[in-house]
Amino acid sequence: MSLSPRIIALLLACLISAMTLIFLSFVDGATINILFVAGLSSFAISFFLVLYAIELLVFREVNKMYKTIHKLKIRDFNISRKAIIKNTNPFKKLNDEIFVYVAKKQKEIDELKRLELFRREFLADVSHELKTPIFAAQGFIHTLIDGAVDDERVRDKFLSKAAKSLDGLDALVKDLVALSQLETGEVRMNFERVDLAHVTHEIFEQLEKIAHAKRTSLVLKSTHPGPVWVKADAQRILQVMTNLIENAVKYGNENGHVQVNLEDDKKFVLVSIRDDGPGIPPEHLSRIFERFYRVEKSRSKDRGGTGLGLAIVKHILNAHKSKISVMSKVDKGTTFRFKLERLD
Repeated sequence: MSLSPRIIALLLACLISAMTLIFLSFVDGATINILFVAGLSSFAISFFLVLYAIELLVFREVNKMYKTIHKLKIRDFNISRKAIIKNTNPFKKLNDEIFVYVAKKQKEIDELKRLELFRREFLADVSHELKTPIFAAQGFIHTLIDGAVDDERVRDKFLSKAAKSLDGLDALVKDLVALSQLETGEVRMNFERVDLAHVTHEIFEQLEKIAHAKRTSLVLKSTHPGPVWVKADAQRILQVMTNLIENAVKYGNENGHVQVNLEDDKKFVLVSIRDDGPGIPPEHLSRIFERFYRVEKSRSKDRGGTGLGLAIVKHILNAHKSKISVMSKVDKGTTFRFKLERLD
């Protein structure tokens, strides 16, 4: 038989009432009326006190613990920390503390699972990316060893291709090392006074040949003419701007237009790099800053790059306490934006 709070209260009340009557029966002058009133009073008071104690302080909180377990099963981790501090009921406080502890551990487990999945995907991506240039160079070199080295035309052609594959491998390894150092905080930013307008013009000169080949115009627009001073690491911000502008040229349309805007935004300079290329489909926008993520893998590889550029850009800007955002519409173009602290 299962004991409900009322049955337990009834049994305890009967026991207390009986003990009270037995005790009073030994007292001189205790009449039947006195014994009746005392027994009835002790029974009623004991019943309601015990019922209250069991029902409110024990059973109700135990039932809440079962509800808490159910919430944990369905991964509902919503609870107010203030409610725990303000609550004086020890059972409820214990229940809520257990809930918070288990919820925290569950979130840690979920995060570990996510990181483990990320690690497996990263290793698979690295293996794939390393395999391509290694196998290509290996194939060219073995072909030469097998006899093609005697043909001067074939030899020069294959050596050039092998060197190109190894250059790609070197760039990939360097980007992996740079990304790893940025993520672990090994690379420290050397903040100084940097003229963004001058940096942009330098990049335009470096990319002039590529832009000319695609008949793409490069334009700088600034709120004020002359220098645009910001607080930044000169080398790293050059890397960021070069990557974004070069991507705009490479992945833009023929006869395209790439525009860099430098706008005053209170204490910051808002930098935007816009192209009028094919744009990025909406389903890819949330992932383009991931390592090795490419919107169109075949086209991206044909145009060079390691697939780590935007990931490195994101981490460099994070180190500048800035975030990069992207807006894009298919067939309308893409715009990358970030802010840097302005210096007068």
